[in-house]
Amino acid sequence: MTGPVTDRPTLPGPGRLGLVRRDARDHLDALGWNTDDHVDLLWSLSRAPDADLALHTMVRLAEAVGDDWPRLHQTLLRDRSLRGRLFSVLGSSAALGDHMVAHPDAWQMLAGDVRLPTFDELRTTFVDAARDTDDPRATSALVPRLRRLYRDQILLLAALDLASVVEDEPWMPVTEVGAQLSDMADAALAAALTVATRAVCGDEPPPRLAVIAMGKCGARELNYVSDVDVIFVADDAEPDQLTVATRIAGQLMRFAADAFFEVDAALRPEGKRGQLVRTLDSHVAYYRRWAKTWEFQALMKARPAAGDPELGQRYIDAVMPMVWTASEREDFVAEVQAMRRRVESLVPADRRERELKLGTGGLRDVEFAVQLLQLVHGRTDESLRVASTVDALTALGAGGYIGRDDAANMRASYEFLRLLEHRLQLQRLKRTHLLPEPDDDEALRWLARAAHIRPDGRHDALGVLREELKRQSRRVSRLHAKLFYQPLLESVGQPVQGITASMPTESAERLLAALGYDGPQNALTHLAALTGQSGRRGRVQRVLLPTLLEWLADTPDPDGGLLAYRRISEALADQRWYLATLRDEGAVAKRLMRVLGTSAYVPDLLMRAPDVIQSYADGPDGPKLLETDPESVARALIASAARYPDPVRAIAAARTLRRRELARVASADLLGMLDVVEVCRALTSVWVAVLQAALDAVIRANSRDGQAPARIAVIGMGRLGGGELGYGSDADVMFVCEPVEGADTGPNGDESGVVRWATGIAEQVTALLGTPSVDPPLELDTTLRPEGRNGPLVRTLASYAAYYKQWAQPWEVQALLRAHAVAGDPDLGQRFLRMIDDVRYPPGGVAPEAVREIKRIKARVDAERLPRGADPNTHTKLGRGGLADIEWTVQLLQLKHAHEVPALHNTSTLQTLDAIGAAELLPQSDVELLREAWLLATRARNALVLVRGKPTDQLPGPGKLLNAVAVAAGWTADAAASPTSGSDDGGEFLNHYLRVTRRAKAVVRKVFG
Repeated sequence: MTGPVTDRPTLPGPGRLGLVRRDARDHLDALGWNTDDHVDLLWSLSRAPDADLALHTMVRLAEAVGDDWPRLHQTLLRDRSLRGRLFSVLGSSAALGDHMVAHPDAWQMLAGDVRLPTFDELRTTFVDAARDTDDPRATSALVPRLRRLYRDQILLLAALDLASVVEDEPWMPVTEVGAQLSDMADAALAAALTVATRAVCGDEPPPRLAVIAMGKCGARELNYVSDVDVIFVADDAEPDQLTVATRIAGQLMRFAADAFFEVDAALRPEGKRGQLVRTLDSHVAYYRRWAKTWEFQALMKARPAAGDPELGQRYIDAVMPMVWTASEREDFVAEVQAMRRRVESLVPADRRERELKLGTGGLRDVEFAVQLLQLVHGRTDESLRVASTVDALTALGAGGYIGRDDAANMRASYEFLRLLEHRLQLQRLKRTHLLPEPDDDEALRWLARAAHIRPDGRHDALGVLREELKRQSRRVSRLHAKLFYQPLLESVGQPVQGITASMPTESAERLLAALGYDGPQNALTHLAALTGQSGRRGRVQRVLLPTLLEWLADTPDPDGGLLAYRRISEALADQRWYLATLRDEGAVAKRLMRVLGTSAYVPDLLMRAPDVIQSYADGPDGPKLLETDPESVARALIASAARYPDPVRAIAAARTLRRRELARVASADLLGMLDVVEVCRALTSVWVAVLQAALDAVIRANSRDGQAPARIAVIGMGRLGGGELGYGSDADVMFVCEPVEGADTGPNGDESGVVRWATGIAEQVTALLGTPSVDPPLELDTTLRPEGRNGPLVRTLASYAAYYKQWAQPWEVQALLRAHAVAGDPDLGQRFLRMIDDVRYPPGGVAPEAVREIKRIKARVDAERLPRGADPNTHTKLGRGGLADIEWTVQLLQLKHAHEVPALHNTSTLQTLDAIGAAELLPQSDVELLREAWLLATRARNALVLVRGKPTDQLPGPGKLLNAVAVAAGWTADAAASPTSGSDDGGEFLNHYLRVTRRAKAVVRKVFG
């Protein structure tokens, strides 16, 4: 029902009162509430959050009060305020209903003119009750009395807090509720300290001990049900009393847990492993030398709550100067970022939408944002040195650090979420921050009514609650970004959405540094340039940048990402779709920031292939980045190049499509949309397509009347032949030719003319592809041909056959294991492969001498080829358990067994490993170790190029660069075998790499004997 109804001619039925239980009529009859005299009373009952629960508990209460029922009954009929307080409590809290049934006289607290006791009154009442015993050491006798006293105060507060739900009683702000609960906690702590001191010391003088409230109690914003965080401080002048003080503190915690609430001292120095009680000097020494940033963040809410007030104030005076200089610490940024990740990781993914505290757009988002701003700016602005989140928001708005409207909106969202948290905890007096299941309409409808949410004309109370939860979550998430970044934009001279106060440059730089920007001055320069653009562009940038900056701050290199964003924005200044896409497609903007803040390789590609940015959006079947398959790209690339008779223009066209494909593949890789095998396959495909397009263009330009004198095939070797190219790979190839029928074979009829022509083609292709360019290089490596650099660049098929039959060295036979026809005349390429099969897979296997030679060469490679200064443990190609180790091991097994295991006739490392395992040439566990190491080293090698923008094989040491490599490699510590994006802990990634490659090296040594 929506409001009180009076002067009803007839008594409403249970259904109209919101009573749905079958026994509702019986309950009404039992209470005698079945006459027209009870109309007003019943309409009050109907407005209880759960009218059935209220009625059922009312019957129990009537039985419990016994002979006093007539007085309670008559008071309810005439005292509208009592009806509002009693029915709202009974319909909101089953636990408080049980308390009233157990203590039936408690209803009298809610009748008449009721007010909340002052703190002094609370403290006196609780401490006097704690002293009311003949035996100070018999603490157990005091527990029921003080538990009743504390629960009565909860009942009184809840009744006043909830009364407006049922009757037109004054609304009690959630901040006032939190403050009163904190005062009650202080009084309870004082009582518990009194009990503990008397129990431990008896008639002896007690030591001086201060109890410091922390967390929500310290900020005077306590929940109905919460642990109370404390720190115990002893006097330096009484070091001999430390043991006694510790006994008192322990007794206090035990008694408080029995009578009131859990007392948590885990925020003390060294946490639960540290001393329960320390002297003041010991606290100060710890905070000066050992404390982490999160400990100073916790101390922002510290205040004396019980015990010796002078000692408590000395503690506050000693630690607060350290709190407000914490943002100057070298590790401030890293620890803040680690704390954010830890908070986010605490909530299971399937509960984030229901978590009021830790979920996205929840209470912790507000608190974290506010506290970080306080830490950064409170160093110079004492007005920000307040404990309460609401007070801090007000101070930040007044000081111009955030917009006043934003501060007011964030406060409103925070108080709404806290109100829901209070109502959920009151229901059973249990500590919870979890909303009911989304499909639990009954529970959500109860919550809406308990939170005094009314229909709005379009939705009932349940619908309004659902809409409000979505709106508040979105608003908190949006303002979370604006709190950090909107004032930064204003500080560079551009008023933003009504903000008129200017944040000083020094403050803006401190905030940027706290958010992870290493060059805050440069960052402000970039912001000024972006927001200073004329007209619409500048306006859109000012709308976008708060959120973009937050997303960049979560990347490994926010400085590089912001610079890249500025460069791309300036390059695309005339493209109207660019800013419109970022504004309207949140997924595009977020993905772009992640790519720019991680990679130095992709931004240059995007500047020259900007349409790829539009592919960051989601299509009907998933990300648009995955809508194009590599084979289609290859066909389009070859067809595009074929339209140009000039080889230079043809290759330029091929480069354009290659550039776009590299940007697409690298973006999808960084965003976790492709696994490493798919990446290598796509990179190989585009390389082969460019090679085919270049070969076709050069042959066309050098053919008479469209007729070429020879067929040419390109044989891929190494990683190209295996389909395993990375971002930094060049292409190992060999050229083979064959005269066409009727071609001029030269003056001596020895095919020299054909070979010269084919050699010219190969040289032109190599030179044109290798022309310097802003794009990643296209380098052909032909040194694996017979006789290496000293041998002819191109041979005929017969010449290759003669050479391999007579002169092939073991290393050349090993190289042929990766040979695969990739471009040119397909028939010639296949005939070349059939010819070399007898060389690389000889019928009886390779000779033992060849195997020994391969092992000798491998030992020499290990000893001599590692670059000077390289770390052999972390060199992804030539290091321990790296790519060379795995590939040589696979190839040695191919040389020894391919003649008897046809499945080993394969150029792919992973597919050959599968065949090795299937043939049981190695235990499956060893095969898996080799596979894991190869995949990890390949991911790491690719990630190095993506992060640094140029080919390199050496993993860096711990630091920001390694963190970026870990992110680019898709590292997560809890899913190492199948990484996905998430963790940016480079140290964990490096440890994992060392562990995996060490195990793989053991297998390599076993195979090589």
